Amino acid sequence: MFKKISFTLLALIALIIAYFVLWPSPIDPVAWSPPKAPELTGPYQKNEKLAALEVLFAGQCDQCEDVAVDPMGRIYGGQINGDIIEFHEGKRRVLANTGGRPLGLDFDTLGNLIVADAGAGLLSIDRTSGKVTVLADSYEGKKMIFVDDVEVAANNKMYFSDASDKWGFHDNALDILEGQGNGYLYQYDPATKKTTRLLDDLRFANGIAVAHDQSYVLVNETGKYRTHRYWLNGPKAGQSDLFIENLPGFPDGISQGENGLFWLAIVSPRDQGLDDISNSVFMKNVVAKMPKFLQPAPQHYGFVLGLDNNGKVVHNLQDPAGKFSENTSVQQVGSDIYVGSLFESGIGKMAIPN
Repeated sequence: MFKKISFTLLALIALIIAYFVLWPSPIDPVAWSPPKAPELTGPYQKNEKLAALEVLFAGQCDQCEDVAVDPMGRIYGGQINGDIIEFHEGKRRVLANTGGRPLGLDFDTLGNLIVADAGAGLLSIDRTSGKVTVLADSYEGKKMIFVDDVEVAANNKMYFSDASDKWGFHDNALDILEGQGNGYLYQYDPATKKTTRLLDDLRFANGIAVAHDQSYVLVNETGKYRTHRYWLNGPKAGQSDLFIENLPGFPDGISQGENGLFWLAIVSPRDQGLDDISNSVFMKNVVAKMPKFLQPAPQHYGFVLGLDNNGKVVHNLQDPAGKFSENTSVQQVGSDIYVGSLFESGIGKMAIPN
């Protein structure tokens, strides 16, 4: 009996090894060597400031990744089921359904709600009728499959990201693991209805923010823990550089705040195991073949940074207990911030600490 069990066990182990070695991988990974993750000290000193956050509309805004607040105090969020929810004076209204997965939200200069929808593209929603209009969903004949975030400039031009032209929303972890640089930064001009590609080769292009003086646009590169700055005008127009790099986590949304601030949401702290295999194509392929529950996953941790216009950290808000975790967006309204999440069902709100 013992020998039979031992033989069966060995055969099972052999089959498992053969699977990980011989079975085709779903990804075509590239190796890279990430910088050593910064310690949670100094500008990233571990704290519990974000634990003061209040959860609004609990159970009423399921996985609302982004939040938009208009001058009348109406709050908008995009649910995982495609519903665009409006909250105003204690009432909840389903404004529209995008038919996809709404991620980034902003308003254009005419008051329309502009939505970056992973599956449907860049959309405009009339806030009276709820009519949905597709602005852009392809580039040079190729369908966009992971439109991620958007911010509208003062001249009504819209800057948006396509996280990956290979992996859709439900396979976002595979794009990060593969590291091919499948993401892009785009500009859409409503006056000409023209879409222009500004940056390519981004490893998971994510959050978007336009500078207060409109001189540049920021785009988060989640897969490389950094934020790019693309210059829109001035002597560097058409060029890009790094605004901040080697972040202590995966940057998701970024937005223009007040008084020269930008707010950056960290969806999860860095994963040392993922960093350790980043320079090994073989190990990336092994991990990609594992069941999803064994693959790296976001930590339930709250993390928001406030940056000045030089990329210096001036606000560091954390919640290691993850009361409202996997933060994906931050919007400032006066002395408060509103926070979105890829995991929670509700919208976070708190006063900005002094």
